[in-house]
Amino acid sequence: MFIERRQRQPLVPFSIFRLRTLRGANVVALLVAMSLFSMFFFISLYMQQVLGYDALKAGLSYLPLALTIIISAGGASVLVTRVGFKITLVAGMLLVTAGLVWFAQVSPTGSYLGDILFPSLLAAVGLGLAFVPVTIAAVTGVRPDQAGLASGLINTSQQMGGALGLAILVAVANATTSTAFADGKARPVALTEGFQDAFMVGAAFALTGAILAAILISSKDSREHAEAARRGEPAAGVAAA
Repeated sequence: MFIERRQRQPLVPFSIFRLRTLRGANVVALLVAMSLFSMFFFISLYMQQVLGYDALKAGLSYLPLALTIIISAGGASVLVTRVGFKITLVAGMLLVTAGLVWFAQVSPTGSYLGDILFPSLLAAVGLGLAFVPVTIAAVTGVRPDQAGLASGLINTSQQMGGALGLAILVAVANATTSTAFADGKARPVALTEGFQDAFMVGAAFALTGAILAAILISSKDSREHAEAARRGEPAAGVAAA
């Protein structure tokens, strides 16, 4: 960081972080990844280690979730034009929170329909509504010559969030499962209790993301972007610092 600050043409000019919406979008993207990337990991473990699915069946079980994300992302593009990316992002994060809380109710004797399908559809809708506006917010107000840098920053935030979230949630799940084993509980019960705690911590990450999106992202930038999109114009202007 200190070397970059002394360079005439730094790889990452820190002046870009003066943009309020860019800062907020990267923080929220970090929390989105911390909550959702780990969700897929624990769902896969639950299906294979508790419900007894093989790898192929577990993979096919994700199809409704994937299709819902595609549909939701298309709807998010429309909502961003109508109400702005801030409201859409907050709504998406709240749906993700609700989906993860639902996942936290998984049972050792659960089923695909009740324990996986419906909560995954809810989380998928939230995921589509979150990823589109957070990406738009991350490049709003950025100069054309820094658009690539802004895009790289949001991708870096997501990758860092995925790695950090997985490390934290695996530690949470393992601690709970180890305690359950020590208490003499059966393997499916012990594993499920670990997954439940991990999902609840993931929900806390998502809820924090919703709150920070409401606080950190500029409503003015969101409104101006929506108005420009409705007029068919590229969004212009630098975000308020």
